[in-house]
Amino acid sequence: MANTDPIRVAAVQMTSGPDVGANLASAAALLGQARARGARVTVLPENFSFMGLGDADRRAVAEPDGDGPVQHFLSQQAREHSMWIVGGTTPIAAEAGGRVAAASLVYDADGRRAGRYDKIHLFDVAIPGKQESYRESANTAPGSRASLVPTPAGLLGQSVCYDMRFPELYRQLSAAGAQWFAMPSAFTVPTGRAHWEALLRARAIENLCFVVAPAQWGRHASGRETYGDSLIVDYWGTVLARLEAGNGVVSADFDLAAQAQARRDFPALTHRVL
Repeated sequence: MANTDPIRVAAVQMTSGPDVGANLASAAALLGQARARGARVTVLPENFSFMGLGDADRRAVAEPDGDGPVQHFLSQQAREHSMWIVGGTTPIAAEAGGRVAAASLVYDADGRRAGRYDKIHLFDVAIPGKQESYRESANTAPGSRASLVPTPAGLLGQSVCYDMRFPELYRQLSAAGAQWFAMPSAFTVPTGRAHWEALLRARAIENLCFVVAPAQWGRHASGRETYGDSLIVDYWGTVLARLEAGNGVVSADFDLAAQAQARRDFPALTHRVL
């Protein structure tokens, strides 16, 4: 008989910098806090392992797929805590001598890799009203495939940050059975103030899915400032937990039985026409 007990999921908020070792030490302490809270799945933020002084710096720290200090760290932490970990993003070599993938790696409670998603939508924008612009595609190669991973908290649909502005990705994931979305992020402050919570709650509501959105927060060594406000949202759009500022952990329980009942009672997902 399937276990219907609620499953605790955690989101980690960090202020990562250019020192991979220091970032991993911070992540280790926060993952320990998440496990102490009873989390069975924990999601790290985008760029948890490295935020360089410039975007091109990630090329120098990119690891080959399947090997390297960050991947070993995620595997070891998952095994040590008997906890699933969604590793935000970390640079993985994608093109020989060139661009890297912003890879979100999932490890199971035995330390085995269970999934990989490469960020599809890259942040090539100028921030309205600010002298602030980004061209992520200059150093990052876009992914091309959606990713679904069975986890103790239900079927996970993976995504990263800017992806959340493209609802067709989440429609594809929910149509394939996703019960929750991970959205590790490093949002700018202006776009965070304007859109962060609205986008997260919209993706949750329209897909009747839980959303876990761990974020980077604060002033980074490069001078960049990120918005924070890590959120966990339920399938009805209710904010279950949030951490507006500072480094830390938030957690919430996923009641998958209640979600399934809500989907039966309010069958919007079966009413799709287009």
